[in-house]
Amino acid sequence: MKIAVTYENGQIFQHFGHTAQFKVYEAQDGKILSSQVVDTKGSGHGALAGFLAAQGVDTLICGGIGGGAQMALAEANIRLLGGVQGDADEAVKAFLSGSLVYNPDVKCSHHEHHGEGHDCSSHGGHHCGGHCHG
Repeated sequence: MKIAVTYENGQIFQHFGHTAQFKVYEAQDGKILSSQVVDTKGSGHGALAGFLAAQGVDTLICGGIGGGAQMALAEANIRLLGGVQGDADEAVKAFLSGSLVYNPDVKCSHHEHHGEGHDCSSHGGHHCGGHCHG
């Protein structure tokens, strides 16, 4: 199993479409075998699902994510666990043990409110002003 996490400085990055890196974990029998940080090389919203599929990822853990990206992940058969915050490694361990808390109805709907080019970090340290967490 390959698990990707939107990643920044050890934490789960809170906006899928703007993530510069994923941490990709190889896991088997409930244990992490290996992990590596992978640079998206500037891939944006639409290309990221394909980027993950090309990496062989079957599960994504992230913070906020928009509807278009959710559909692209579904088409790529990548399971989405959104609305997650905190330490990336701990989130993967929680997922593998069956205790990860996530939001199955996660949304990142602020695009309709602010227009193109909006940067979630402008909402302060909590990212997305609550819009990304359903």
